[in-house]
Amino acid sequence: MSNIESVTQAEVPTAVGVPVSPESGHEKPRSLTGDAWEDLRRNWIFWTAAVLVVLVVLMSAVPGLFTSTDPGSCALARQHQGPSGAALFGYDFQGCDVYARTIYGARNSVLISLIATTIAGLIGLIVGMAAGYFGGWVDALLARGIDIVLGIPTLLAAIVLARRLSSDPNDSGFWAVALTLGFITWTTGARIMRSSVISAKSQDYVAAARMLGAGPGRLMIRHILPNASAPFVVVLTILLGVNIATEATLTFLGVGLKGDAISWGIAISESAPYVTETARPLVWPSVFLALTVLAFIMLGDAIRDAFDPRLR
Repeated sequence: MSNIESVTQAEVPTAVGVPVSPESGHEKPRSLTGDAWEDLRRNWIFWTAAVLVVLVVLMSAVPGLFTSTDPGSCALARQHQGPSGAALFGYDFQGCDVYARTIYGARNSVLISLIATTIAGLIGLIVGMAAGYFGGWVDALLARGIDIVLGIPTLLAAIVLARRLSSDPNDSGFWAVALTLGFITWTTGARIMRSSVISAKSQDYVAAARMLGAGPGRLMIRHILPNASAPFVVVLTILLGVNIATEATLTFLGVGLKGDAISWGIAISESAPYVTETARPLVWPSVFLALTVLAFIMLGDAIRDAFDPRLR
């Protein structure tokens, strides 16, 4: 018997990237996404953050699951009363149920953050893709534009823009705050996307697709974007938490939500003058706000660590 005929099937190496049947005794090679999911499954920080995020999303989408009390039902006779079976967190200076207003306050805060992050993500995606792919004068022009926006103090720009967009005293300020945050928070995502596109476009699969006749649009959408989007998604996840905190800050300063709107920022702002009498109406919205922001940041950090090959 020749040497070739004496080689068993178990000794034949399997081609990289080719799935192997279960009978061969070998596992399928995992992708980066598969490896990242394995890391996330074993990461308690990821699961803790994910549970908190799901709870906050449920609170904002279906607040009736958490309380049956109308947050607008207030009575001065109950002013600053302590916790009870009817009101878990007690009542505020207007006699409103603090627990109910805290639960319902998640809706505006989360919705504004989602809209603002979507706007920032679209702007950052377009600018970053264009700058990274075309390079040259396009990259230089867009990069200088990003630097100019980064040079403007974020909070100052948000205050000025929010006042400009919400000049009507009868307006709740919802869209003014959402648009303001979207227009001033896109720069980080644009820079991350630019760097990812520059790295991805130099890969062999992009060169092969270009040689086969793929145009710029097809190259960017079908080949570059799927392989350059992971860091960008991480940035947007963290930005969701940052925008929730920024909305509360603007509302506390009097340039965010106003009128009859309910949010954590309004609850903190209205309760601050009465903190010496009772701190509960100030503490509980602050706790929910801090946990929500922390949850999104922790979730983004966990995803980033899982998808970064340098950390393996």
